[in-house]
Amino acid sequence: MRLLPKLSSIGPTILGIAGLFVVWWAGAWLIASNPSTASFSDFAPGPTLNRFWDIVTSGDIITMSLPSLYRIGVGLLWACIIGLPLGILIGANKLARATTNIPFQFLRMISPLAWMPIAVLAFETWDAAIIFLVAIAAVWPVTFATANGLRKVDPSWFKVARNLGAKPWHMLFVVVLPAIAQDVLTGIRLALGVAWIVLVPAEYLGVTSGLGYAINDARDTIEYDLLAAVVLVIGLIGFALDYTFMKMIERYSWVRED
Repeated sequence: MRLLPKLSSIGPTILGIAGLFVVWWAGAWLIASNPSTASFSDFAPGPTLNRFWDIVTSGDIITMSLPSLYRIGVGLLWACIIGLPLGILIGANKLARATTNIPFQFLRMISPLAWMPIAVLAFETWDAAIIFLVAIAAVWPVTFATANGLRKVDPSWFKVARNLGAKPWHMLFVVVLPAIAQDVLTGIRLALGVAWIVLVPAEYLGVTSGLGYAINDARDTIEYDLLAAVVLVIGLIGFALDYTFMKMIERYSWVRED
């Protein structure tokens, strides 16, 4: 009987995946049945899954993915190094919040890819330029989530901590960070999603590795089954990263009672 709730929760998931494959298959069938688009028939599930299996068994999936994971990891790390203290400053200081509101909102609305020409000129290596684009995409969710989380903390917590003789570092690590942990982790999760989306087109730059490069190369060599397989890899890795971070939020955060 305990299996029934689990089966009832798995059912919609299976139905959603099946529906996605039906739409994929139907779209591929329409492409293959049209003489003007029949050359793109390798986007169909059959050829794509066969090629996906090939890159998994050959180890090419690791060769493609590791450079991308490195770039997004370093870019996200820089976003946290910059965004966390900046968010704490904005959340704690009214003057800083008023001063930075319009400039930061303006910069936030600029597409990270619009910085691509500047990144190419400013950095010596292609990797550094890509990491900059990832970082500038991810820094805003981290900054604003941190600031909003701090603004929601009960001011009496800080008053009690000061009355107990808490030093600034104690205040930061014992009061502030635990209080805003859930907001910060949620911001980093959002930043990860934005950064992953930006990473692939950013890798169209002069690098010769990564998932974005693999897509570009497959397009140039007219290997549409490989192109679709790499797209599948991008989706699976992105889903796995997001799911992992969601579980981290559930495991390492707590719900603040207002």
